[in-house]
Amino acid sequence: MELCVIEGDGIGREVIPAAIQVLKKVVPHVTIFHAPAGWDYFQQHGTSLPEETVELAVRCKAVLFGAVSSPSYPVDGYFSPVVRLRLRLQTYANLRPTRYLPVPTARQGVDLLIVRENTEDLYVGHEQTTDEGQTGIAQKVITRAATERVARLAYSLASRTNREKVTVVHKANVLPQSDGLFRRVALEVASNYPDIITDELLVDTAAYWMVKDPRRFDIILTPNLYGDILSAMAAAWGGGLGLAPALNLGDGIAIAEPVHGSAPDIAGQGIANPTAAILSLAMLLRHHWQRDEEAQKIEAAVYHALKEGEHTTDIFNENAISTQAFTDRICEAIDALA
Repeated sequence: MELCVIEGDGIGREVIPAAIQVLKKVVPHVTIFHAPAGWDYFQQHGTSLPEETVELAVRCKAVLFGAVSSPSYPVDGYFSPVVRLRLRLQTYANLRPTRYLPVPTARQGVDLLIVRENTEDLYVGHEQTTDEGQTGIAQKVITRAATERVARLAYSLASRTNREKVTVVHKANVLPQSDGLFRRVALEVASNYPDIITDELLVDTAAYWMVKDPRRFDIILTPNLYGDILSAMAAAWGGGLGLAPALNLGDGIAIAEPVHGSAPDIAGQGIANPTAAILSLAMLLRHHWQRDEEAQKIEAAVYHALKEGEHTTDIFNENAISTQAFTDRICEAIDALA
């Protein structure tokens, strides 16, 4: 087992080593290779994702990606390294689970999975300005091939994990040629899984239900942009972005990726929450390395530590402990629950 580790920027340099510490508790023989990427690397070297990092990721076939600080304004030569890496590795499905954890802001009964197409939509980066910078244009790309493969993965996951319903989310009433194609292909794939309930929602209605009652959802299948937004909304019901894991999954290759940002306001203080990074590695163990037992050990240990009142400051200020102390509690819980 080989893992390419990209810490990135900000708190990525704190939560990723914490996650590796936990991973080595359950699979001590894993070989770790470190590689650079991110905004800081771009400022020093003129690229946010060096080719050597991509080559190492391809060789390892498993990546743990931390967090990057991407500017919200155009920077000549800069691109989001994680978005580019997803495209280069063709990790075409982004899996974003939200399930109840014992923290004050989580909601009992929530257990949903968003399966987000991960290689196209507006994220292809076909964007330009015209009229001397007065008009911005972005191209939305939806293809039959990409939709079909992510839909098959979503329904296969539903079948394997005993989930009962897939909700196809789109905006086909306004975008009949792009979202309409996504809808049609998804429903074609759904017809091959008659034992799984399929329904559909417009994305604005789905957002309403995500706020009103997320327990309505089991699996959501949706294009890239909508999945990005809905999964961040869903994370609130699981306790917040500091607890929200993700896995970018392709054919024989995967990128585990906590979904929080680089949080420069708290970087270097030793208070960042490593839970999302740790649970992302549990997803990598389960879905890529086929090590479900080890994944369950990590998830049980995280649940146990939180239930015992151990937490970082983003969960609750009172009696908060450091990143390292919380990581140590999870490692102790793995031993105690063995």
